[in-house]
Amino acid sequence: MRLDEVFARHTELGAAFAVHVGGELVADLWGGIADRHTGRPWERDTPVLSYSCTKAVTATVALLLVERGLLALSTPVKEVWPEFAATSVTVEHLLTHQAGLPVIEERVPVEEYGDHAAIAARLAVQSPLWEPGTAHGYHALTYGFLVGEVVRRVTGKPVAELVAAEIAGPLGLDMWLGAPDEVIPRAARLSAGDPPETTIPSETTAPPETTTPSETAAPPAPRTAVELAALDPYSLMNRALGNPGVHRLKGGANHPDILRAGWPAMGLVTTARALSGFYRALIAGEILRPETLNDAVRPRVAGQDRVLQIGTSFGLGFMTSSESFAPFAPSAFGHSGLGGFLGLGDPERGVAIAYTMNRLSTAFAATTPAWELTAAVYDAL
Repeated sequence: MRLDEVFARHTELGAAFAVHVGGELVADLWGGIADRHTGRPWERDTPVLSYSCTKAVTATVALLLVERGLLALSTPVKEVWPEFAATSVTVEHLLTHQAGLPVIEERVPVEEYGDHAAIAARLAVQSPLWEPGTAHGYHALTYGFLVGEVVRRVTGKPVAELVAAEIAGPLGLDMWLGAPDEVIPRAARLSAGDPPETTIPSETTAPPETTTPSETAAPPAPRTAVELAALDPYSLMNRALGNPGVHRLKGGANHPDILRAGWPAMGLVTTARALSGFYRALIAGEILRPETLNDAVRPRVAGQDRVLQIGTSFGLGFMTSSESFAPFAPSAFGHSGLGGFLGLGDPERGVAIAYTMNRLSTAFAATTPAWELTAAVYDAL
């Protein structure tokens, strides 16, 4: 399968795809346009904001602390973060999206976007939306502020500093949790695909009024739970995705303040080659001990996700095989990212894969270029 064929079929702008097999880089492909406004080409070293692929890197930092005896999965968050009000939430609950804190209830002002501790403080005083440990729901943005604050309380350092010191630096990876000023100008510029039917609630959005449907009106077409959640500005899905809202800055996620902020749930700026290299190093035991990784990728929760309204499965910060992640690869783990990003490792098959791009797709995960290419890799193994 050729990358240009995938481009044509999915109308991609620019993208990169990297594959390691048996520890060796066997595919390192890139092409297209990094910035549709200037026509700047996508180069071999073009990085891009990879959205939730970030979560796996942040989880790895937390797991390093567990491995070193500085933190335990069973530790109540309140023990390391005294201001944290939800006494029953543990570190494991944070890593597995079971904490019941997927939404920041107070609107985060733009002035706080670079102040992770201030955002975390807003979460610290909230009550969980469900009993921690009884259900899971994707903590789209809060995951990073919660896990990140625990890491900071234990080490005195932000996640970004530890990513650089413990992962990117030693492995020589073009990977930054918060892009340096010299990296920002060469980062690919994200572009929206077909606009999704979603509504992000704003400060002025009023609750919907109750209306009585006309007796003669045609019945609405049936919608899936995902579609219904996407259409409802007050759904957990939209509330989880919309605060802090990148849409409040000019250029959205392309704004330099977002690229610099390094939110630990979605702020990773990386190349496909580096992201694949991260998973190569993970399955080779170069970051975590094999026993640590094996435990981390063991599914802890699975089934209907209270936020995403689809089936998801999580280990300790990693997605595991489900209808929404690598359904054809039971031994795979990793994390996808909004719009079509993908990072994946598979210890049993000895493969690491990453796909980065700049045209954000609204398609279901299984139909994106990343999964089409990944399925082709598995067919060839």
